Amino acid sequence: MITNGERRHRSSTRRSVMPFKRKSFSTVGIVGFGAFGALVARHLAPHCRVLAFDLQPRDPEGLPVIFCDLPTVARSDVLVLAVPVSALADTIRALRPHLQPGMIVIDVGSVKIEPVRIMREELPPFVEIIGTHPLFGPQSAKDGVAGHRIAWCPVRGRSAGRIAAFLRRVLELDVIRTTPDVHDREMAVVQGLTHLIAKVLVRMEPLPSRMATRSFDLILQATNMVRHDAPGVYEAIERANPHAAAVRERFFALADEVRGALDEQAELAPPLAAAAY
Repeated sequence: MITNGERRHRSSTRRSVMPFKRKSFSTVGIVGFGAFGALVARHLAPHCRVLAFDLQPRDPEGLPVIFCDLPTVARSDVLVLAVPVSALADTIRALRPHLQPGMIVIDVGSVKIEPVRIMREELPPFVEIIGTHPLFGPQSAKDGVAGHRIAWCPVRGRSAGRIAAFLRRVLELDVIRTTPDVHDREMAVVQGLTHLIAKVLVRMEPLPSRMATRSFDLILQATNMVRHDAPGVYEAIERANPHAAAVRERFFALADEVRGALDEQAELAPPLAAAAY
């Protein structure tokens, strides 16, 4: 016989536990099969069935990926949204009628405050949400993802720990748990300045290479890692990150100070003595 107290306890337990917890993640769907979507597929295909959807289907390049319509991809255990931040809301609205209880939706955007807000507002309550930012791309991870970092922002649900463990143990990623605001504050400097400097250097080409120093080689390597990123990546880093503008202004202000100091030193320095022959 079940007492009233036992009934209350069982009812409380049912409410506190997410009712649609999956025991396994056998299918991953990728929405947006650009260069980064293909990178995700390459590393997940050995471990699960990978489905993909893109408005402009591309060559899977020998990857064991099954291209499907949007409703089919939306029924995956885990759904990776590899679309520009500007397209995220519309993408979720198209997916929403087909999403299944207990599934996990993950975004991979370069900023986190805005995507997390959109996912919270647009995804149904029976869907788990994780905001992520892989701190690598097709260029920097061309030799593999092991040792690379990924920012990890659990938003809703109970499966984030299990998936993070897979990323650590199987893919050997360095999973950094953070919040959307902390992420965007740091990325405004880390990515914002990297892409800003790269944009300037690309416009200064051709740049010397025959007698380049090691430090200059490293600067060129960093530039080449980001120069071919999709336009939406740069737009998200510089426009969708609410902390980026302040970092840009500080950078330009300090650059002006350095230039002013050089001009001042030039005015105060004595003229160079003529070379004696």
